[in-house]
Amino acid sequence: MINTLHIKNIGIIDEISIDLNSGFNVLTGETGAGKTLIIDSLEILAGGRFSKEMIRKGEEYSFVEMSVSTNSSKEDIILSREINMNGKNLCKINGRMVTVAELKNFMAKLLDIHGQHDNQSLLNSGVHIKLLDKFAGNELKTLKLDYLEKYSEYKRLKEEIAKNYGDDKERQRKLDLLKYQSNEIEEAGLIKGEEEELEEKKKRILNSEKISKNLGIAENQILNVALDSVQSAMKALEKIEDINDEYKESSETIRSIYYELEDCGRNISRYSQDIYFDDREIEEVESRLNLISSMKRKYGNNIEEILKYKEEVEKEVYEIENLEEYTNKLKSDLKSLEGEMKGICKKMHDIREKISNILSEEVQKDLVDLEMKNTKFKVNINYDNSNEFNDNGQDAVEFLIMTNVGEDYKPLTKIASGGEMSRIMLAIKRVLADVDEVETLVFDEIDTGISGVAASKVADMMKKISKTHQIICVTHLATIAAKGDSNYYINKEVKEGKTKTNVSLLTDNRLVEEIARIASGEVTKVSIQYAKELISK
Repeated sequence: MINTLHIKNIGIIDEISIDLNSGFNVLTGETGAGKTLIIDSLEILAGGRFSKEMIRKGEEYSFVEMSVSTNSSKEDIILSREINMNGKNLCKINGRMVTVAELKNFMAKLLDIHGQHDNQSLLNSGVHIKLLDKFAGNELKTLKLDYLEKYSEYKRLKEEIAKNYGDDKERQRKLDLLKYQSNEIEEAGLIKGEEEELEEKKKRILNSEKISKNLGIAENQILNVALDSVQSAMKALEKIEDINDEYKESSETIRSIYYELEDCGRNISRYSQDIYFDDREIEEVESRLNLISSMKRKYGNNIEEILKYKEEVEKEVYEIENLEEYTNKLKSDLKSLEGEMKGICKKMHDIREKISNILSEEVQKDLVDLEMKNTKFKVNINYDNSNEFNDNGQDAVEFLIMTNVGEDYKPLTKIASGGEMSRIMLAIKRVLADVDEVETLVFDEIDTGISGVAASKVADMMKKISKTHQIICVTHLATIAAKGDSNYYINKEVKEGKTKTNVSLLTDNRLVEEIARIASGEVTKVSIQYAKELISK
């Protein structure tokens, strides 16, 4: 659940912090005070899109941060997102920088935001299958992951077969180009690690005079100076090494140094003999490096990539030269894959059929509770057992509704009003909440288009959901506000020529007065008495 929400420089919000609680959190207040901006801030932190126009006037950035606790974490998790005027995004989870996509994936497990526009998403039948699959749980999820992996390969095979390298002339042009590239790389005779060795040799050639001079000095000092001195010391210690163990140890050390120095001198002498290079060698090295550089510009960043590209080219040449055989293999693989996918699709369909009846019954019960007694809800599934596949398999799912007894079931687009759509979505959300691991549900003015008894029933249902989930709700209805476990009042004030938003937790008399204001538009003795009655219920 969300424990604290901190918002800075969004719209008219200067800087506010809200300490939220478990259960039912209700946000009310003046029109234009910033209630929707608070929901917008949650959407921003959930990885949603952001417009520069949302940055508070005169500021260079917007910032949203929240601390959340989860069932799986011992300590609070801190999430934040900062967006600058230059478009730069800075997202963090517990101080670690992440991408917007990573933040979005993380937040998807914590937060489900439902705004007014989400009611309209129910009019898109493509959403219905996602809601049904969510209700179905892990069994279907596992099957679907397996299916999607095969579906990705299915699309690749279809594209490969469709490609077919065009007509004969196009295939020949492609073949000529590929063979030329392959031959050019082959003739270059590139060897892994060759470029590094050539660069090293080039370095030695260019510094040959310097190397020769200093090797000569080192050789002379070791063979003609150092060895004589060490040898004299060695012979002197040998004469007394049998007198004392320490003398003997030093004698052995000097002897070892003498032989190592002698070996070093011989090696340097050999280096001096090998250091000679003629002009032809430097030309060969330069020429070879220029060739490698030319190949890198055409075929890869290094020799490994160039040789890998050659393998890919040779594979494509083989495919073109053996096109009929290759295409037949692709078609065979596709047919086999289609059989596997059909098997998975049938299993997914059977689960959806079974679970659709349960979902229909559960939503139906909630619609009755939401004062839609004559409304009937049904999940319709069309199964296409052909060779056509999509992201969801071979099922097309659509929610149907019948609002009056004796009528036919029709798509939601045909008959559902705004108020009906809000209640249908709430019923679906309530049913999904029982199987959903998301801990916090956000409702932004879901009460649009309803009033009276229906509003009271909506309030009861949100209160019911809040027993197992944290609810954050923006509302204009007193019947819903009165059900809140924690009520927050959002208002705006003008200070030093600027408008800013304030948030305060309402208790006791202030809570009664706010519900009275929502109920009648003003605070009177009658509205206060009505507010007290709503709260007591």
